[in-house]
Amino acid sequence: MHGRPRRPAKPEDEEAASAKAAKLRDLQEHVLRNHHSRTYTKEAIGLSFKLLEINPEAYTAWNYRKLAFQHNIKELSDPEAIRSAVDDELRVVEVALRQNPKSYGAWYHRKWLLNQKLSPVDSKREFGLLDKLLKVDARNFHGWNYRRFLARFMGAPDEEELKYTMDKISDNFSNYSAWHNRSILLSNLLIQQRKGFESKQKIFSEEFELVTQALFTDPSDQSGWFYHLWLLAQTSTPDNPQLIASWPCNGTKLSSSLLKEKADQNTLSSIWSHSLKERTVPIVLYFNEPVKGLNQSSLKVKSDLDFGKDIQWMALSTTDSGYSNCWTTYLQIANECSSSQQYSVEVSIPCSDDIVSRSGSNHNSSVHFTFTMELISNDTQDIDLFDKPVAWNCSESLQSHGKCEHIPFDQLKITSALVEEDSNWHFESLSEQIDLFRELSDDNSKFVKLTLARLLLACAATKSRGRSLIERKGYCEEALGYFSDLIHLDPSHKQHYEDERSLVLMDKLTCDMETLMKHCSVSVPLNHVQFCRLSLTRIGFAERLMWVQVLDLSHNSLRSVEGLEALQQLVSLNISNNHISNFTALEPLTKIIFLKALDLSFNEIGVHSIDTTRYICSSPFSHKIQECEAFVECQKKDINVEEYWDAILFFKSLKLAQLDIKGNAVASKENFRTLVMTLIPSLKWLNSECIN
Repeated sequence: MHGRPRRPAKPEDEEAASAKAAKLRDLQEHVLRNHHSRTYTKEAIGLSFKLLEINPEAYTAWNYRKLAFQHNIKELSDPEAIRSAVDDELRVVEVALRQNPKSYGAWYHRKWLLNQKLSPVDSKREFGLLDKLLKVDARNFHGWNYRRFLARFMGAPDEEELKYTMDKISDNFSNYSAWHNRSILLSNLLIQQRKGFESKQKIFSEEFELVTQALFTDPSDQSGWFYHLWLLAQTSTPDNPQLIASWPCNGTKLSSSLLKEKADQNTLSSIWSHSLKERTVPIVLYFNEPVKGLNQSSLKVKSDLDFGKDIQWMALSTTDSGYSNCWTTYLQIANECSSSQQYSVEVSIPCSDDIVSRSGSNHNSSVHFTFTMELISNDTQDIDLFDKPVAWNCSESLQSHGKCEHIPFDQLKITSALVEEDSNWHFESLSEQIDLFRELSDDNSKFVKLTLARLLLACAATKSRGRSLIERKGYCEEALGYFSDLIHLDPSHKQHYEDERSLVLMDKLTCDMETLMKHCSVSVPLNHVQFCRLSLTRIGFAERLMWVQVLDLSHNSLRSVEGLEALQQLVSLNISNNHISNFTALEPLTKIIFLKALDLSFNEIGVHSIDTTRYICSSPFSHKIQECEAFVECQKKDINVEEYWDAILFFKSLKLAQLDIKGNAVASKENFRTLVMTLIPSLKWLNSECIN
């Protein structure tokens, strides 16, 4: 129960506990014996009741009772006898809930019984039981979960349930479960456009007023702050998924020509777009939220080039959920192309019910963009770009060679009047909230600072829709200050605040060309970005960097590279001197097919061992681990596969020409060099040394 301190055990308590344990063991043995022998007599079922009366968490006893109930109910035909059997089983659940109101097994058993639909459900009894339990503990999430189930089962109107949550919140603003249930009910009512819930703006304005009363009544209570966070998420994001960026973007001209004057090979200026040379063109689409359903029917690609086989879209996500912000396809140029001729590619995404977000909303804004490609043949095509190792020097600031327009920085924009109208309302609502919470002058309240930071960032997001970038940067600056305060004010959540701060900093650095150019070197065909020594712990706003070919993120505090999978043009990456602790954190890099140079030096790989016994499968790196050639090849060379499974799964997917991994504990281990050379036959340079 919430707020009850743990009491030290007394001698008599220990004796009682010992006797209870002995009785439990005896009952468990009898129930297991009856379960295995399928004995469903009245006496045997009675023993399971005695066990559950003492320990409602005995899941085997609940499963036994289900089987016994199904077996015995077949012998009954009289409706009253069936009703009596169901009532008896419901009473067993009630006895168990008196012992433990948060017993998963007991609540699940009650749902299972009702779902059998063997007799009419006494709704008064069921809701009455819930009222009693929620009076004892108004935040019992099991009880609230059962109430949602019961309301659906009995067909209770969501409007009535919404009134019930209001009653509970009025009794106690600190009822987190009531706030949570309210968010679920409101979402359903707004989606269904029920009477009185047609206007999202009106409903959320009222909800902001309600939760603000709770927050000003007790600013130290968490419940209202979490509900405010949910309201903020609903107010600051579009109702439907939107395509926010693409590579190539509209109007881009791609060329396969190299620089005519071969640059010094120990610098980065000789890197170019490998994709056209290899006759492969990646198209990357980036949505504002994870979606699924991208396929040949929901997306149309037209061109005078022959791309051979059917176009397949792939989610660039590190999970197997099927949803992803970022999707890609690789166009394989199949036909012979005339030298210096330009070819057009058109991509169209109509309003489609196929493209769906996690919340169930559809992509309802049609998008069309076009880019061109020029395949040029010249005598520099056979230049070896890695006949010397790439040298990185993050201490030197980058010098821009070329004009700003060489960077394809334009993003797809939503210009419909409806979106603009919603955007205006969002911004006005958020501004009102900012002014309101600034009145809460408690400098030590982490909730006030965190909410203000999130409100400011939501305002900054709406500023990207055609408003002043100067204002947007101002919001980002103020939010950065709040997150810096929170790092010191709430050290137990320091890592979370550092990640949030990193996202804000990435937003600030990439939101406009003038700021980004301070970190760029642009010389056709080179696109080089350098974000060094910025204390970054997380990568954000990757959709603004999908044109980057060379990226330097060294001397930060990165723990993973999630987000970089969107950079399908990336050829060289430097993430040295960070806090990468294992190869699993580098999985997104396996999705970048043109990556040639990778600097992992001076991280923490190999320092922290991975306890694979925590995972159901042999590796948390992938849930579809199967025997592969890479494991077999390593075993042939006496490499301990169990020790290096994460490294094998990582390196087998890469086609690097250069790898730097010195300064990591793993690099000094036996056979590691052999492993790398075995798995990456294309490798020419390892730790700046030539491999013959």
